[in-house]
Amino acid sequence: MVDDSALYRQMLLTVLGRIAGVEVVGTAADGNAAVDLIERVKPDVVTLDVQMPGRDGIEVLRALKQRGVSPRSIMVSSLTAQGAPTTVAALMEGAFDFILKPAGVDLHVTRDTIQSELTEKLVAVRESMASPQTSAAPSRPAAPLPERPLPKRPLRPTTATRFDAVVIGTSTGGPQALRAVIPLLPADVSVPVFVVQHIPAQYTASLAERLDGMSPLRVLEAADGMLVGPGQVFIAPGGKHLGVEQRGEQVVCVLDDSPRRRGCRPSVDHLLESAARLYGGRVLAAVLTGMGCDGLDGCRELKQRGGTVLAQAAAGCVVYGMPKAVNDAGLVDETVPLEQMASRLSAWLYGTNAG
Repeated sequence: MVDDSALYRQMLLTVLGRIAGVEVVGTAADGNAAVDLIERVKPDVVTLDVQMPGRDGIEVLRALKQRGVSPRSIMVSSLTAQGAPTTVAALMEGAFDFILKPAGVDLHVTRDTIQSELTEKLVAVRESMASPQTSAAPSRPAAPLPERPLPKRPLRPTTATRFDAVVIGTSTGGPQALRAVIPLLPADVSVPVFVVQHIPAQYTASLAERLDGMSPLRVLEAADGMLVGPGQVFIAPGGKHLGVEQRGEQVVCVLDDSPRRRGCRPSVDHLLESAARLYGGRVLAAVLTGMGCDGLDGCRELKQRGGTVLAQAAAGCVVYGMPKAVNDAGLVDETVPLEQMASRLSAWLYGTNAG
């Protein structure tokens, strides 16, 4: 457990002591001490404060990776302008998941909130550790983040495809999975790409910005009424469902606050069903790593309309939940290792998917 606040360390000790099957084997108050301690005691899980003086959470992750130590790391982040980009960077570097530090609320409420969040994450950790097919991070190392955005290359409008849209859904482990997919999609993708990643509202813009800087495609946080164009990636903002709608000659993004689906808003089911209503079977879907089964109902409706579903293979999933649900339901046209997902999406788009 790593946190520079003595008060918060004590609260986390209290909370973790209430969770069955959890033993705290060490605590550290700064990033430098944390790296040495983690290397020495080799814990299964680390709770890692994002913002610390000296070496922060992202730097701790990178130092551990250099030393060949890779516990499943749960980032502890505050809802601040500085916290969101760093947390997103940590998730893209391979952190397992994150929890938020509530601020300005009753201490007992804070403890209960943190306990609920941590229990859910630790159950997911236990499941991922129990399955020999899954791992804490994809096997392929992530590319370094570029220092400046890549130039957006022009589309080739004549490129033919039998699909009108791509929909990607993901949850736990999603930021790193998206990092392995979105930047590798070809620059001439002639359809829009819609993404649901389960993440709070304050984090979506940072995720979109980072992916945009790595990608030849334009990556945007979706806004209500935003015009949909080919070769653009629209990420559903946290806390809002994303759908699509025809308005006159244009297709636009539609955001709404309708009830959560399977506890999720944005919901992959909501987006897939909206896309299936608009585009029919001309939707290519990909279900990536994540807890739960969001996307199952949407994939079922999409398949009924003649659409196509790819699912991430178990090996490399941080949590093999969402892809497993659609696979077990017999809705998957192809199971794909993460490192091949971008190329297989391209192959399906342009009719070269034989074999």
